[in-house]
Amino acid sequence: MGLSLTRAAQWTTASSGTGTLVFTPMNESLLKGILHFVEQFDSQHSQEANHVFEEPLQWSTHLVASDFKTDYDFSDSDVHSQEKDIEGHPLLQFSPPTVYVRSFSQLSKLVHLASDKKLEEVRACLEENREPVVKILGTTFAAILEGEDPYSDLRHLIDKEEDPGEDLDVKVKLFHLIHDMDKQLLRELLKEISEQVGLDPTAVKNEVELLKRFCSEGEKRVLKSVRYTSDYEFSNGCRAPLWRQIHGEMCYLVIEPCDTETLCVTCSRAGVFLNGGLNQEGDENAYERTSDTYRDLVTLLKSRSPHFAENINKEDFAVQELPSTQKIQHVESVDAEEQGQPQRSYEQQEKNVHEKPRQQHTLNKAGGEKKYEPCPRWKDLSLVSACGKAEGKKLRKSSGEEKSGEIQKKKLGAGAKSKMKAEFSVSSLPGRLSSLKIKTPAGGMPVDVFSESSSESEEEEEQPERRPESNTDLPSEYWQIQKLVKYLKGGDQTATVLTLCAMMDFNLMQETCQLAIRDVGGLEVLINLLDTDEVKCKIGSLKILRKISHNLQIRRAIVDMGGLQSIVRILDSTVKDLKALAAETIANVARFRRARRAVRQYGGIKKLVKLLDCVPNLASLTEKQEKDVEVARCGALALWSCSKSTKNKEAIRKAGGIPLLGRLLKSPHENMLIPVVGTLQECASEESYRIAIQTEGMIKDLVKNLSSDNDKLQMHCASAIFKCAEDKQTRDLVRLYKGLQPLALLLKKASNKQLLAAATGAIWKCSISMENVAKFQEYKALETLVGLLTNQPEEVLVNVVGALGEFAQIPANKATIRKCGGIKPLVNLLTGTNQALLVNVTKAVGACATDKENMAIIDQLDGVRLVWSLLKNPSADVQSSAAWALCPCIENAKVHLKHRNVSFFHFFMT
Repeated sequence: MGLSLTRAAQWTTASSGTGTLVFTPMNESLLKGILHFVEQFDSQHSQEANHVFEEPLQWSTHLVASDFKTDYDFSDSDVHSQEKDIEGHPLLQFSPPTVYVRSFSQLSKLVHLASDKKLEEVRACLEENREPVVKILGTTFAAILEGEDPYSDLRHLIDKEEDPGEDLDVKVKLFHLIHDMDKQLLRELLKEISEQVGLDPTAVKNEVELLKRFCSEGEKRVLKSVRYTSDYEFSNGCRAPLWRQIHGEMCYLVIEPCDTETLCVTCSRAGVFLNGGLNQEGDENAYERTSDTYRDLVTLLKSRSPHFAENINKEDFAVQELPSTQKIQHVESVDAEEQGQPQRSYEQQEKNVHEKPRQQHTLNKAGGEKKYEPCPRWKDLSLVSACGKAEGKKLRKSSGEEKSGEIQKKKLGAGAKSKMKAEFSVSSLPGRLSSLKIKTPAGGMPVDVFSESSSESEEEEEQPERRPESNTDLPSEYWQIQKLVKYLKGGDQTATVLTLCAMMDFNLMQETCQLAIRDVGGLEVLINLLDTDEVKCKIGSLKILRKISHNLQIRRAIVDMGGLQSIVRILDSTVKDLKALAAETIANVARFRRARRAVRQYGGIKKLVKLLDCVPNLASLTEKQEKDVEVARCGALALWSCSKSTKNKEAIRKAGGIPLLGRLLKSPHENMLIPVVGTLQECASEESYRIAIQTEGMIKDLVKNLSSDNDKLQMHCASAIFKCAEDKQTRDLVRLYKGLQPLALLLKKASNKQLLAAATGAIWKCSISMENVAKFQEYKALETLVGLLTNQPEEVLVNVVGALGEFAQIPANKATIRKCGGIKPLVNLLTGTNQALLVNVTKAVGACATDKENMAIIDQLDGVRLVWSLLKNPSADVQSSAAWALCPCIENAKVHLKHRNVSFFHFFMT
């Protein structure tokens, strides 16, 4: 309806003028596709169907007033729909012979009323509304749809909206639906085109390779150069963009004859012809034909270059039909073996290639393409795809033939991605679309345009990508993985599974391997495999995505391609392995805000919560129960990542996640407990969760796991108690379940700073209750805390000093702090800049200052002046805490200053 009309439809005149659709099979297929889209729209997308168009679609219809039945009002010869917009205007108006339609709902109903004239109605509508998207969504959305990167442009448009409403959400959904329909139509048309008889990519490629032989230096030179305009080749052998392949075009060449100007040539299935100067793809006007159509390149060159015509017929340059193994260097065609043709040895080809590296490099630079030959191990497996490529389990670990100029130029640049990479043919797998699809970032779901409150920043998305300085920095694995991805694009089911297995043999946790998959377009292939009907292919794809998604660039790319939509959909699978892998992949991807939001938009939170429903609290499990536990563990991991978003925390609570997490908290399995406690401690920042953790009896289990041997589990339990212990009842429960002693014991693990920060935080909050302070004194926690006042990170110091401030509320503890040497490090911390630390330090110093001996040390260390200086701190909290601390300091300082014969006024002025 958008791109399909502007790029695929065939009109009697130029598409920018008035004209009619030509009666061709391609147009017939196009009309049927749009008709199917409109017919089912009202039933499948009720909300979007009621959206009122920006302008009405109007055309001369074949219908008459009597064709309209119920739901319509009649006035003379006019017909009005009973369905109206908010202003009371009818969404369909019929004034013979013109009909005005303002919503998909009415458009769908009208098409059904047309009965056997449906196609005629669609044709008339499109002919009189040449830009229907402009009328449906407006000029802004129509321009985005025609752009090079519609999803990115759409995100920018949404981000600029200060107060987006429901209308924008519906428009975004409509945009994605129309765009998806366009892509599907283009794929289907391309499939029809590919089945037509004519020139094929192999024949063109052979002829190009033959012409390149005539580009040598010296007297026998016939041509200066022959090169492709695009280095990228689709799995069907074409190099033209997908939307130009619809018109039968396969590739574009730039040929430099010796005696005439440079020729820009289009090779299509109907023949070859000169175009409007297409040196590089992108200028649509340059695609126009400017010459007659010739049957092949040699015929065209003969007509344009006398020098070529004169020399090509000489004996030295006789054009002969050569075997394919001689025509194309280094493409040892498996087709030749199948046809019983003699085949040169692989080793001989290797030798030829290595003997002339400089010549090969020059050829590539000039636009020649170097193809890759599968190693004999793959050939022995007899796994050959429709594209003539051999697949197998593993590639030979040789990189000698892999560093071609084409691959280097195509894969390394940061901007090397092109929209064409999304359209690889993978039709050989059952259930797989005929070409790869890059899904919409919103996938037809409403885009959440509001800012996300999160405990994580967007630093991931802003980090620059690190790339090697040169191609020589890349290890051989980089090229080997890229070769595997090429097999993955064109293989059948068996070859695809074997290729996935071969890829998993590499160290996919290594950044070079991860980026190799992305750079060659492998991410699109892996994401597309998730939509097939083959479980093995899905499992293989997810296992790879699970590993490579540890890379932040890969995570971002998966979200940009809409891959999360397919992954979330797999959570509904009946195959437990699939659900576990999908959840674990989400756990890796959802580490930045946009990904977490996407999971929620696709309904992933509810699905992940459902995965938690299992029975894990058994010492010994059956095989089936073990799988259930693994699914629940992966679900908890995913929820842990997603729970860094405030909105996701609320979504987890509404989905019933709290009681399920509470039940899993009783599990004896540490690998289950870590993500469960991690999720709880992340969500404990919300009051509703803190109340639920208390009322659901989870404090007992958190305290129990403080005694675990797993440092990570202990850390998360202590962190959860830290956040929950703001409430007095929670502090009492921690004491009741004997959790204070384990917390005090954790202070001995000072080398683990994360664990130490969590433990000191929990001790700080628990010590707000004086009953707990008395218990901590029994466990010698105070002395240990004083020892942590030096050589510790600020997150630990904030908690340690906060705890000391609470401990110092008991007079005896003030002396203990002094005797343990705690006054001096406390005063030294007054010179810091961390505002949270300054608030706690001033409180602790103020509490210690009520003891005269402590005050003498504080005064000697110039502590009063330091506290006074904090009254100028920009933080109101620091100022308030400093003012309260000054009260006991001044009270005790007056007495001490009399012995020094210094006036109080002079003391503060200095």
